[in-house]
Amino acid sequence: MGRHFLRNVMFGLCGLLACAALSGSAEAHEGHDHGAPQPPQVTTLAPRAEAASADFELVAVLRDGLLTIYLDRFADNAPVEGAAVEVDTPEGSQPAKPAGPGTYVLPAPFAATPGAHDIAFTVTAGHAVEVLAATLTVPAAAATASDMQMAAPAVLAQLGVLPVGVLAGFLVGFLAGALVMSRRRVGALLILGSLGVALAGAPQGAWAADTQPPARDAAQRLPDGSVIVPKPTQRILGVRTLVAGAGTFAGTVELPGRVVPDANASGLVQTAVGGRLAPPEGGFKPLGTKVAAGEILAYVHPPIGASDLKDLEQQGYELDQQIALVKRRYERLSAIPNAVTRREVEEAEIELKGLQTRRARLERVQREPEALRAPVSGVIAAADAVAGQMADPNTVVFRIVDPGRLWVEALGFSPDAGRSGATGRLPNGRTVDLTFLGAGLPERAQALPLLFSVASDTGELRPGQFLTVFAEAGAPRIGIAIPRSAVVRGANGQSIVYAHVSAERFVSLEVKTQPLDATRVLVVAGLSPGQRVVTDGAELIDQIR
Repeated sequence: MGRHFLRNVMFGLCGLLACAALSGSAEAHEGHDHGAPQPPQVTTLAPRAEAASADFELVAVLRDGLLTIYLDRFADNAPVEGAAVEVDTPEGSQPAKPAGPGTYVLPAPFAATPGAHDIAFTVTAGHAVEVLAATLTVPAAAATASDMQMAAPAVLAQLGVLPVGVLAGFLVGFLAGALVMSRRRVGALLILGSLGVALAGAPQGAWAADTQPPARDAAQRLPDGSVIVPKPTQRILGVRTLVAGAGTFAGTVELPGRVVPDANASGLVQTAVGGRLAPPEGGFKPLGTKVAAGEILAYVHPPIGASDLKDLEQQGYELDQQIALVKRRYERLSAIPNAVTRREVEEAEIELKGLQTRRARLERVQREPEALRAPVSGVIAAADAVAGQMADPNTVVFRIVDPGRLWVEALGFSPDAGRSGATGRLPNGRTVDLTFLGAGLPERAQALPLLFSVASDTGELRPGQFLTVFAEAGAPRIGIAIPRSAVVRGANGQSIVYAHVSAERFVSLEVKTQPLDATRVLVVAGLSPGQRVVTDGAELIDQIR
């Protein structure tokens, strides 16, 4: 019984040793290290060459025997269109053909030979002529005949060699145990030892071939935090840059503001007396309708009580009697012109016309409504008119505003803020130029009201909109002015800009900013003059991982 127990133990030990040898070899090969995580690796890019001058920046990419040239302006990274590019290669000089905005191509048979190839690019764009020199390095082919022999183990490694190793270990253990059970224990031990040494000393490459990923131009973030953005991707993202330059700028304060109508180009339509509203010919005007000054917008029929109506009727009867008496007297006097003076005839005529006018006005009081007219030309911004509605005196029925003439009212703490210049920024990012009009004396919430007129196109501005006013005030400041779109917010909340350090490499810089105006901020720390800063596409670059 003891011998059977020893045999079972030998079976288990042999299986475990062989399983550990095979599975350990499978788990420890490249790409499957379960120790400390490896830093991210740079994705292999296609062979390329870079060159730059004061005017141009050039990147040449080799792919499938074709050399694609991306030509941009150095300052703003905009593609250079309509340029003539002459390329001096080891096989001679040949022109590149346009293949898109700022893109040029030419065949590159010389690149079939691995190694470094010196290339010169002669760029002619308008009056600018530049010669850019670069070196294109073509690596040797990665695949060889010996690599093809390792294809089978590599496939095995890609399919998951751990389960295969475990299965093979049990098989080897069974074989070893069977040998141990035989009488030739010395030979069994020698075979088992040789197999263990062979498995333990097998190179990692025998189980997984060192396969390289195919060359592809993909944007990626490097372990040091910099970002690689190939030129084709920069064109898609619309990346634009600006060469930073220091300067002295006026101090700026941010003020809360609100759009209000111009008092000289807006008005209210109110009722003078109470009454019932009635539409004019064509009906009430809808919101947004353009109206002219003096145009009738509505009628108000004043109500007349029963007692008032009887008084008016009595006055009408009295006037009718007086008109009849004066009319007869006038007719008699007119019939005997030689017996009376001309003066008596004229007085009777004037008295008759006066009575008739009073009678006509009395009729209009009963029947003619009050006409509500537009005080200024503009558009109807607000309306509260319904047919048959009873309106009290001084009721606002229509509000008319000229959208081309608007003001901005802001609250500040200095009456001189904005006198030398101001701009406004809406929540959607749109900016407007403002001109200072004046400052009020009474305080509102411990602040002074400041009034500005909109100097630029009012566009989508509407009365009542809120905006931020950037008014010049305070002592001058020294710094670098950059667009607001260049500044992004980092993961720690710090303001970040991206510097364009090479043709396809961008580095993030932490900066300290202060408000400058509606479109720019002032960088007072973290950025040096002469550096190229990304102005368009910074948020997209910041999202690359």
